[in-house]
Amino acid sequence: MEKLEKSTPVPLKKKESHNPDTPLPRSAAGPSKTAALARFREGALAAAFIAPALLLFGLFLFYPLIQSVYLSLHSTNPRGQVANFVGLANFRNLFNSPGFPNSLLVTLKFILFTVPASLAFALVFAAVCRAKIRGMKIFRFVFALPIAVSVSTGSIMWMVLFHPTLGTLNYFLGKIGLTPVQWLTDPNMALLSISLMTVWMNVGFLFILLLGGMQGVPEEIYESAKIDGSGPVRTFWRLTLPLVSPTLFFASVTSVIGAFQAFGQINILTKGGPVNSTNVLVFKLYEDAFVNFRFGVGSAQALVLFAIVLLITVLQFVFAERKVHYQ
Repeated sequence: MEKLEKSTPVPLKKKESHNPDTPLPRSAAGPSKTAALARFREGALAAAFIAPALLLFGLFLFYPLIQSVYLSLHSTNPRGQVANFVGLANFRNLFNSPGFPNSLLVTLKFILFTVPASLAFALVFAAVCRAKIRGMKIFRFVFALPIAVSVSTGSIMWMVLFHPTLGTLNYFLGKIGLTPVQWLTDPNMALLSISLMTVWMNVGFLFILLLGGMQGVPEEIYESAKIDGSGPVRTFWRLTLPLVSPTLFFASVTSVIGAFQAFGQINILTKGGPVNSTNVLVFKLYEDAFVNFRFGVGSAQALVLFAIVLLITVLQFVFAERKVHYQ
């Protein structure tokens, strides 16, 4: 009889039990539906929070911009209603008119008179008020006070100061033996007078901005400079100014944009006169659009002003930002 070979028994693989607390592995085909649903809910929540801001931007920024583009391509009747499509005729008439180059030149002069002076005064005041001296809070209050005054209120205050016979400025000029100045009626002095009032109004905001930037510099840096024998003037030029350059750059950009948009003080004090010596771009735009009801020409000026401000802002970021020292 043949011997039957004994076969070696093969052990059966023990079935692994699943722990209910252990999560099942995800499929390699893609993210699970739960993760996709969570991302969708997160995106919907973010959109819900952003929606009010987008609505306000669309209502007060994007819609007027689109409407300005539409009106700039049309002519309007004396009632301000759209009459005909004229294409780029409003832009051609704008650049060919003698009033636009004059307004652009006046605006550039106004920026030159106001922006550097405002930044210089605010920088000096902030450097002085940074010192921890008794009673310095009073000076901080005085220097920051113009920020609480509206444009209309400040314009009326300076109108009294500029009065040719009853004004305080001419009163003091008479006390020292000088002849009175026609601050708002002399074409050579009107823009300087408006600029003087604008500098006073801008100093408050810029002072607070630059003082905050200076107070953000660590005190240890000033102590190290003092130990090295650095004086106050040298410390300001070599240490404080570079460290607050980001704040100073932001202040310069916003000041230039604000100078291009100046309107209230000019409308109250001079109304663009005398002899168009204070007729800046925004006031000319206002006259063409809302006084003469030439909404097409006014919209064309608004778009040109937007392009000029955008160009100057880009140039500031390209050239001036190189000298900004970020910590």
